[in-house]
Amino acid sequence: MLKTRLLGKPSALPASPGEAILDRVPNSHPETNYVARFAFPEFTTICPVTGQPDFGIMMIDYVPRRWLIESKSLKLYLNSYRNVGAFHEECTVAIGKRVVKLLAPKWLRVGAYFYPRGGMPIDVFWQAGRLPKDVWVPDQGVPPYRAR
Repeated sequence: MLKTRLLGKPSALPASPGEAILDRVPNSHPETNYVARFAFPEFTTICPVTGQPDFGIMMIDYVPRRWLIESKSLKLYLNSYRNVGAFHEECTVAIGKRVVKLLAPKWLRVGAYFYPRGGMPIDVFWQAGRLPKDVWVPDQGVPPYRAR
């Protein structure tokens, strides 16, 4: 029986990433190398200095081992950043580390593509593990900033 804490239940937006629940489910094909991708085109956080909202595209690619991330819990976790002040680098690295801790994937990368504030876009990239040689990973598809 699949045990998740959020799937199939009404779920409120967590007040912060620390309060968010991340669920995982068994990988039906742990012997097969493949990439799972989550594209989150409406990522929002708050600048910890000005209190202004920051918007970006968060891309998460990973090669699973035993576990897959449950998408509803990931969506609520990512949305919980709307309530906290954090720099782009903090968000990106914290998200990557939290997912790696939960899943222990063979490989994971996070690409965070933020829209400019003050005239400068900030893109942040983080990865863990080694990409298996037999895995095809497409480009994340987010162009360098030109009014994305």
